[in-house]
Amino acid sequence: MDYLPRIVDAELNALLTASGAVLVEGSKASGKTFTASQGAKSQVMLDIDENAQWLASTNPLGLLDGPVPRLIDEWQLAPSIWNHVRRAVDQRAESGQFILTGSAVPADDLTRHTGAGRIARLKMRPMSLFELGHSTGAISLSALLEKEDQVSSQCELSIDRLAELICTGGWPGNMQRNLQQAMTFNRAYIEEIRRTDVAIVSGQSRDPVRVGRLLRSLARNISTPVALSRLAAEVGDNGAPAKTDTVSAYIDALERLMVVEHQPAWSPSLRSRTVLRQKPIRHFVDPSLATAALRATPARLTADLRFLGFLFESMVIRDLRIYAQANDAEVFHYREKDDLEVDAVIETADGRWAAFEVKLGARWIEEGAKNLRVLAKRMEHSDLGKPAALAVVVPHGYGAVKYGEVGIVPIGALGP
Repeated sequence: MDYLPRIVDAELNALLTASGAVLVEGSKASGKTFTASQGAKSQVMLDIDENAQWLASTNPLGLLDGPVPRLIDEWQLAPSIWNHVRRAVDQRAESGQFILTGSAVPADDLTRHTGAGRIARLKMRPMSLFELGHSTGAISLSALLEKEDQVSSQCELSIDRLAELICTGGWPGNMQRNLQQAMTFNRAYIEEIRRTDVAIVSGQSRDPVRVGRLLRSLARNISTPVALSRLAAEVGDNGAPAKTDTVSAYIDALERLMVVEHQPAWSPSLRSRTVLRQKPIRHFVDPSLATAALRATPARLTADLRFLGFLFESMVIRDLRIYAQANDAEVFHYREKDDLEVDAVIETADGRWAAFEVKLGARWIEEGAKNLRVLAKRMEHSDLGKPAALAVVVPHGYGAVKYGEVGIVPIGALGP
């Protein structure tokens, strides 16, 4: 398969010029190895090379010998390699020595703190619609954050096609598969998580039946701040809820596997008495995992537009996270106790911010626009001040964003 450029390519290259090593982290099948290998001069594949596994246990320093940048794939299979990489970076005192990739965070990560200042971290997610070729990128998040006015031509993304894209997901391998093959792959992915991956990353036995229930519960409650107590009720047996500590441990394992990535609450410094809700919004790293956990098809999704709306929101959050990272920014949600909600707030490291509502249909656009105006009003007297952009993200139609007004952005026009 030919390599398709990824947004993180530029980020990886920049980090290699500034750091001795770069750790590329992300869920399995997100394309980490393929991307890292584009910039590597030599490589070690710990997950498939038995000789490399033997060397890791007998002479781990031998794994570091080779032209640089040297890729060490799935490094967490030999966690001791971390400290050897750190020491090699110190001794060589040159940037761009190693690229490490990992699809799981080791259960005991205490030694990883010694990488500070030596090993930079880069998050890699499944592909956005822009990277997949389903978005023109005519409306750029970077330009929005610079307060630039933008427009796009009409985007023709039907609800049926949207449902198919959600079920397929942003997995690079699925670009070579038809819809049914992609859904089969996604379901097998979820099954492997349920049966083995959670137990492996936890370092102890986990009940695959309960893990499966949790995955389905997270899927049903995607894009919501569902409480642990509710998840525990749906994970339990015979009407008795599971312990919240157990559910929390399962979620921790899913986070270590990087298959769930919750959206934190935005906490600006407001001078009013507004009380903010702090619960995270729960998402899978790709909404296709939610449909796979529920064995949902595009036809089922289009028959339940309310649930499709939650999945669409999760897809938009996935894409916004990818675009925001490229702009040194993070994606939050905003919720007040008086019920004002805004789906996505993007804040850059230097304090610029933009806010987005996600709506599945035109009849809900004004509702989203109203929420954005109220939020902008709330922030007038905060330290952050006026937003760089406000927009409602929709599946299709024309796009236009003008500074100081609420714009419309079809997902098929959104880009980095």
